[in-house]
Amino acid sequence: MTSPNATTKTTSESGMPPLRIAQIGPLYERIPPKLYGGTERIVSYITEELVRRGHDVTLFAAGDAQTSAKLHPACPQALRLMGKQELGAFLQLPMLSDVYENADDFDVIHGHIEELKPVYRRYKTVPLVSISDAQRPPLAFMNWVATVYHGLPRDLLTYSKGPGKYLAFLGRISPEKRPDLAIDLALKAGIPIKLAAKVDVVDRAYFEQVIKPRLSSPGVEYIGEINESQKNDFLGNALALMFTIDWPEPFGLAMIEALACGTPVIARPCGSVPEVLRQGVSGFLATEFDDLVQAVKNVDQISREACRKEFETRFTADVMAAQYERIYRELISARQNGAHAQARFEEGRAAAR
Repeated sequence: MTSPNATTKTTSESGMPPLRIAQIGPLYERIPPKLYGGTERIVSYITEELVRRGHDVTLFAAGDAQTSAKLHPACPQALRLMGKQELGAFLQLPMLSDVYENADDFDVIHGHIEELKPVYRRYKTVPLVSISDAQRPPLAFMNWVATVYHGLPRDLLTYSKGPGKYLAFLGRISPEKRPDLAIDLALKAGIPIKLAAKVDVVDRAYFEQVIKPRLSSPGVEYIGEINESQKNDFLGNALALMFTIDWPEPFGLAMIEALACGTPVIARPCGSVPEVLRQGVSGFLATEFDDLVQAVKNVDQISREACRKEFETRFTADVMAAQYERIYRELISARQNGAHAQARFEEGRAAAR
């Protein structure tokens, strides 16, 4: 491990003793990611905010992670941009061994990996926190203890009063994200659209066969994958973010990135979307094509100030970290109370003999 946090505090920001927390991140992208990487970005935000709040945090991740926590590297560099993403599943195993062989060094171990149903079935009693209520149904048998929505640092993206000049699509080019629908809606509404998204190898055929032919249409521009510093202008100058997904998205970080810039969201009500967006306040939700077209045409009815307020109230990193800290303490208390109750039971049984 690297050297400990620069400052050791006797109390956390909440006024209670600091916790010893292990954060376990994926190895595919750097923490925080250089380009695409929603989970890695959230792991970074949680980690940095918990350190700021006075906790002793150790981050288990790739060695090129940038963090103010202690860093325990599982491999020298993040794997995707090295072209070695297939090693992730293997390298996670020794990393997990490192964590749990030293479990007594931590009050809390918070994992962000192993999204495999057979793994969950093996460990049904492990406390899980969902990132939306919509994430739970496929794993209804698990021990869900809370829902905590993702959050961004308050000053990461700045408010833009607009009005925007184009529709924006951000994230990943893939069939379940439906960039083809976003383009078709923009063309029907007569508004330009810009797409800033990566194309994974598995989605290359979809891009070539479905998306590329649409890029020759007037007003359609494909920018490619963008970094964090480019998002502010891209989203802030947009009329709306098109979140035209066709799958049960567990959260959808792009939605709150848009809200942070004051940009409304036009979305299909799949997965977490109805939890994140408020109809008529932070965007419009619709399922049918014509209704989505009308939503695009009416998007100027949404207050950009209200969008930013939604972000500041519900989706900031400090709000997120405070909720996780509360959950950590509740779980620790429950474990301690359970241990005390078991000890009293054993004492009573011994006395009865």
